[in-house]
Amino acid sequence: MKLQTPIPLTKAKNQIDYSSQLVLFGSCFSDNIGAKFEHFKFRSLQNPFGILFHPKSIENLISRAVQKDTYTESDIFFHNERWHCFDAHSDLSDVSKKVLLQKLNDGLERTHRQVKESTHAIITLGTAWVYRHVEQNSVVSNCHKIPNNEFNKELLSAIKITEIIKKVDNELQSVNSDLNIIFTISPVRHVKDGFIENQRSKAHLVTAIHQFLSLRAESRSLFYFPSYEIMMDELRDYRFYEGDMIHPNQIAIDYVWEKFKEVWISEKAFSTMDEVDAIQKGLWHRPFNPSSVGHQDFLKSLEEKITYLQQKYPFINF
Repeated sequence: MKLQTPIPLTKAKNQIDYSSQLVLFGSCFSDNIGAKFEHFKFRSLQNPFGILFHPKSIENLISRAVQKDTYTESDIFFHNERWHCFDAHSDLSDVSKKVLLQKLNDGLERTHRQVKESTHAIITLGTAWVYRHVEQNSVVSNCHKIPNNEFNKELLSAIKITEIIKKVDNELQSVNSDLNIIFTISPVRHVKDGFIENQRSKAHLVTAIHQFLSLRAESRSLFYFPSYEIMMDELRDYRFYEGDMIHPNQIAIDYVWEKFKEVWISEKAFSTMDEVDAIQKGLWHRPFNPSSVGHQDFLKSLEEKITYLQQKYPFINF
């Protein structure tokens, strides 16, 4: 009995292994899959400015990082006793103007360096809805709880998103022509915009990405991974969602990760991933008696496994 409508998947040619480096931008899927790469100790950088929900915010970060367009006092503002930047998540906000600017420019530098060194970039688009600050006439990445009347809400057209994606690709390729770029759509539904509005948004994103890919059909470095489609078709049951019935739960995240692994992770990396996973679980272990002989032997064995792995991959750090 067939109980799913599986999304057809094909193994990628330029797969990821432990010689690869990755950079991830965008919505929640980037954070979820980025956490997997971090767990398995791949070399990666994800969202140095926090989660970026819409294409324009991703374009802005990548453009500034590639062009080394550093932040100055004119790019930040004071609100509710903290300094903020419209380009960054509130996690970066700070009571100190100097500290915030340092965080922003350090993030740009890390992003520039990682883009140049990476073999793969994963870009996840979450929504086509954006908020434009009326006074500055610019689209923001985060509103930082500033009153709604200071913004206009807009829906980016598929044509505009295609233009944005093209600019992102051009910026990345300008400093790393060998970069493999994987586009995907976040499975998270932005129902705060409205149920119909969310569907319009996702449709614009899907249309734009595939319009862009069709324009660059000859390229061997541009790809699409159907994370949104897997969630909607293969996991179309609320048991795969968190209590809010919007965000995928850990079972769903693990399922989509396994699909991504099937397509994008080289089989020669699997054994190392298993070794890393075993070490991670060992480090999480909490003994009943830390001073026991058995636990000391366990720690010694764990240290030997870590040393052995680090001899093969010196960049791995637990």
